[in-house]
Amino acid sequence: MTGHYWISAPRRRERDRLCAGVELPSPSAAVDAHRRLRGPYSAAGALLRLTAPEALRRRPELAERHYIELQESTPELLPLVPPIVRVLEQKAKAPGQASRYPARLHSLRIAHGLVDFLLAALPDADGAPRTLVVENVHHADVTDQEFLAAALRRIPAELLTLVVCTDTRTPADPPGMLSVSLPKALAAHTTRVIRPTAAPAPAPAAAAASAPEPAGDREAAARYVEGDCTDDDPALPAAYERISAAERTALHDRRAETLLARADEEPSLKLGALPYHLLRGGDRDGAGLEALRWALSRCKYLGFYHAAAELGEDGRHRVDPAERPELWWTFTRDTCVCLAAAGRPEESEAVQEQARAATVVPLHHMSLAYETGMLYARHFPPERRDERRARAWVNQAIAISDLLPDPKERAFYSVFNRNGLALVEVRAGRHDEALRLLDEGMARLDRELGIGERTWHRVGLRYNRAQVNGMSGRSEDALADYAQIIDVDSDFADHYFNRGGILRGLGRLEEAVADYERALTLEPPFPEAYYNRGDARLELGDAEGALADFDRTLELEPGHPEALLARAGLLADLKGPDAALESVAAGLRQVPGHARLLCLQGRLLGEQGRLTEAREALAAALGSDPQLAEAWAVRGELAYLDGDLTAALSDFDRAVELGDRPEFRFNRGVVHQAAGGYPRAVADFDAVLEAAEDPEARSRRESCLRRAAEREQA
Repeated sequence: MTGHYWISAPRRRERDRLCAGVELPSPSAAVDAHRRLRGPYSAAGALLRLTAPEALRRRPELAERHYIELQESTPELLPLVPPIVRVLEQKAKAPGQASRYPARLHSLRIAHGLVDFLLAALPDADGAPRTLVVENVHHADVTDQEFLAAALRRIPAELLTLVVCTDTRTPADPPGMLSVSLPKALAAHTTRVIRPTAAPAPAPAAAAASAPEPAGDREAAARYVEGDCTDDDPALPAAYERISAAERTALHDRRAETLLARADEEPSLKLGALPYHLLRGGDRDGAGLEALRWALSRCKYLGFYHAAAELGEDGRHRVDPAERPELWWTFTRDTCVCLAAAGRPEESEAVQEQARAATVVPLHHMSLAYETGMLYARHFPPERRDERRARAWVNQAIAISDLLPDPKERAFYSVFNRNGLALVEVRAGRHDEALRLLDEGMARLDRELGIGERTWHRVGLRYNRAQVNGMSGRSEDALADYAQIIDVDSDFADHYFNRGGILRGLGRLEEAVADYERALTLEPPFPEAYYNRGDARLELGDAEGALADFDRTLELEPGHPEALLARAGLLADLKGPDAALESVAAGLRQVPGHARLLCLQGRLLGEQGRLTEAREALAAALGSDPQLAEAWAVRGELAYLDGDLTAALSDFDRAVELGDRPEFRFNRGVVHQAAGGYPRAVADFDAVLEAAEDPEARSRRESCLRRAAEREQA
């Protein structure tokens, strides 16, 4: 067997035996994905600590290219790469406070950036592992699941053979909105080696009879804690439970002391094992909760929302809201926000309801009202979004903020909450009202706050105004807003990405390409920027550059519908219908039933004279989307080629009804001309000429006029 492997057995020692029975390339390395060790990227970080220092010494240009994903996944590499610069935070706020939080897909982009790094670094790396065994993947954080899913699909086994080790269950996809599925990647890209059952556990009585002596228990428990309580040998946690609570606390304190001594050089420990042990040590309500709060804040800051939500849940259940209300509120608020950001709005809603019942603090209720409004405005799936409820909740937040006693707090929160109301207005299609709210908010902050206060929120308001201006067709106003934003916030990829879209719409294609390129230097690789740059390059006549961007888009997101379609159409022009049909077939494997791909397939098959297959593809396209005008038009072309003018006219009539495009009119005019319907043909050619000068349409129009006149004379 060759390729990647998935090893499944109930216990690690059994998985080790199964691994030993598989012939794997050497040298090999083993890492542990258990999120208790280092939280997000426990496995990916371990691999990078093994390989990245030497790779960066050998190829220093990789540091510049992958500086974001390397330090965010593996903070131990920070001294080896350029630091991330967040100008707005440095100018306006205290260190460590975020002016914005990453998009939900940021961690998937990091995963792809890490795969890119490994693809570049490993081929010429002497002594680097050629096999990577990843243990405890059933306990992995979502970030490691994303990394492994991307790596299994994109890294050839000849370069690095991945051996993913789990218990006998298929790893579950994380709750909420899914970015990528590790179970699907395992099914598609691995050979599974499985031992389905474990040896039966001893009966309770027998287990008690054979229990170790107290000294043996203490030794086994110590070994369990030193392994950060991840060992799945059942004897170790059993011994841990048998020793006294005081002994357990002492073991955790000792382990925490060891980890603290390493934490400055290995800061990823502070997201996993260190808070775990401090929360079980002698100062669990002091140092333990502070370590948990720090880890939550850091994960939220980096966009590791599933991990942050898990940490927040742990914290809010450990703190009594009556005894420590502010700490309880920190855990509760961040849990709500991170669950929503992770695509888990129903869970966020449940936590918010519990929180409302536990607090009477006005600021808490204001924040909860705002967050609930955002659930109904943007986070819930479309069928649950509700403009009326969103407005009601945000209005409640505004009402509370307008009563705050401190004038600066009152000004800030009133504007902040009205900014949320502006989003509700945008979702309702009331762009003018949204702009009014944003303009008033910007003016109020300028009027009531000092220079430099809440700079990040002032920029956020202008950013939102730029987006609303762009949505409502006020392109020049949007560009003016983005210019001012970038003057003070020059390192945020979204500014350039969004501005690139506006420039592209205005036909300023070279500037759009430049903005997309700048965006790609400020964020790990994301398919949307490559696709948009490819589209702009295509309009500029750079077919090869566009094809490279579409290929890159599909490397990152194989099911990207627009890139699949654009690539296939471009291949038809550059390399002929056979290459295009192969691309279409690959696309349909990724997105079965995609109407526009099926339509393109029908057109290409028709051009090859494979009319029966073409009609089948078009029938499937119209079965998926009966409103797809292009499919009706292509079907009309096939009917015309077959000599069935009546069917051709019927299909072109439907195409024009659904999408009155010049090319549809031209083709229908040709059919009318062939059928002798000269006045109707002239009307269609007139419509074509009204849109743009077309010599053939003009020639055919004159011919139809002559034939109509001849017929009248006859």
